Amino acid sequence: MRIALYQPEIPGNVGAILRLAACFSVSVDIIEPCGFVFSDARVRRAGMDYIAHVEITRHPDWAAFAASTEGRLILLSSKAQTRLVDFAFEEGDILLMGQESAGVPDAVRDECIARVRIPLSPEVRSLNISVATGIALAEALRQTGQLPA
Repeated sequence: MRIALYQPEIPGNVGAILRLAACFSVSVDIIEPCGFVFSDARVRRAGMDYIAHVEITRHPDWAAFAASTEGRLILLSSKAQTRLVDFAFEEGDILLMGQESAGVPDAVRDECIARVRIPLSPEVRSLNISVATGIALAEALRQTGQLPA
């Protein structure tokens, strides 16, 4: 199981996701360009000393990421039809999270084998990306029996 962040824009969110990844022992792919300098102190502040416990792979662009990874790409999207709990995850899946402001382009979306959403109250639009990543990752790990003991 991996987390992939498509051109993330907010360093605090990336730091929180890196901390999440450390806690669940999963790797993170960062697909650049980022909307900030990756060495930004805000990433380190949100990720604290947990970042040292995460395997991070940075990719210069989508093509480099797509060429170097294996596994099913599962896009988390507030616009998807399939609910998170109705999707069957597999061990090698990659949970792809789009940009905070724009998601992913259609060409990237079309390369994903599935698009899933976290069901929310109809009065609201979406969750914070780090919160959504945590919910999706926990469900994927639960389904595949990979939650830490």
